[in-house]
Amino acid sequence: MVGHRMATTVLVGAQWGDEGKGKIIDVLTEQSDVVVRYQGGNNAGHTVEVGPEKYVLHLVPSGILYPGKLNIIGNGVVVDPLALLEEIDHLQKRGITVNGNLLVSDRAHLVLPYHRLLDALREKQKGKGKIGTTGRGIGPAYADKVGRTGIRVVDLMSPAQFAEKLRFKVRETNEIARTFGLKLLSFQNINEQYLEVARKLKRYVADTIKLLNRFERDGKEILLEGAQGAHLDIDFGTYPFVTSSNTTAGGACTGTGIPPHRINRVVGVMKAYTTRVGEGPFPTELHNDQGTQLRETGREFGATTGRPRRCGWFDAVATRYAVMVNGIDELAVTKMDVLDALPKIKVCVAYKLNGKVTDSMPADVELLNRCVPVYQEFDGWMTSTKDAREFDQLPKKARTYLQKLAQLSGSKLSIVSVGARREETMFL
Repeated sequence: MVGHRMATTVLVGAQWGDEGKGKIIDVLTEQSDVVVRYQGGNNAGHTVEVGPEKYVLHLVPSGILYPGKLNIIGNGVVVDPLALLEEIDHLQKRGITVNGNLLVSDRAHLVLPYHRLLDALREKQKGKGKIGTTGRGIGPAYADKVGRTGIRVVDLMSPAQFAEKLRFKVRETNEIARTFGLKLLSFQNINEQYLEVARKLKRYVADTIKLLNRFERDGKEILLEGAQGAHLDIDFGTYPFVTSSNTTAGGACTGTGIPPHRINRVVGVMKAYTTRVGEGPFPTELHNDQGTQLRETGREFGATTGRPRRCGWFDAVATRYAVMVNGIDELAVTKMDVLDALPKIKVCVAYKLNGKVTDSMPADVELLNRCVPVYQEFDGWMTSTKDAREFDQLPKKARTYLQKLAQLSGSKLSIVSVGARREETMFL
């Protein structure tokens, strides 16, 4: 990996999120000058372990843990300014330098208190059909953006402009709150609180689009970091059980202002098995002891919510689709060590639907729910992979398994991770 020129790299999740992107971003940051988060909000969490320290980041890019790297929150992210200030404060208390190393796009949209209120209300109304959102107000904030009533970071920097837009949104939300007998929001309180927030955030706000394009021209190494996974993309995911932004590589262009032809490489991160958080279809889900074993061995609990993740075998149909829509050039496989104690490991190579075998994912989630996985079985290696630092040090059966995953996914294997720490990583 040393001397490997990255130029502009997009890092995406190739499954339903939680693939271990935070760790891979952290590892790739070493060769980067700038790390940019391009979509989502504080509904995502990246867990990074550095030595004995464990950090959970929600809005701040994972590159912040390397001194002297510039980290940017792009225009495609929806920013909860209170959550951001809390995160900055937390990092500073732990000795991480944030000032001078973090910038926020002036075009990014804000997540405000009324968004959280609407998020909770919508989930409650859906009842059984709930999506399982984190309740952080992300969906309603993106809805305002698309509905052209959003409030952006640039508005927050202008008190009069912010107050005018906020007054309109509070009035609109209170009409809904009244209908459902909820507590009304106070314009006065929110406005005063956010004037103080604006004062604290001002130093971080910049025209990041101009800056990023200049860095790109100057040949700086730029790493664009996605949150969530390909199957949670608003367009390409298992709709409506998705997030509210474009998690795929295309979102990296719209979320940062870097043009498509300037992106040189797309790295897709995937686990050696599959997990999913929240509701929605999951063909290879295991409702048995093996599923429980994967969850416990892999410590599969959400970084943001602590929710237990649903676990299942690797789904090559779903991953192939992710490779296609993202244009994934290289694969990073994480959590390989979680499979160390399994005598047999299965991989879904196709689906059976209404008696017919298919190798593509149906758009209709009802049909996807009825898909039965067609499995290929592999022998487990039944020995620890934790100490392997080179591909050749892995057991032969583990190497066979990894090569098969790459072949079935239609991309080339470039990184294998056998643990949460930086050093537990091998480059091919």
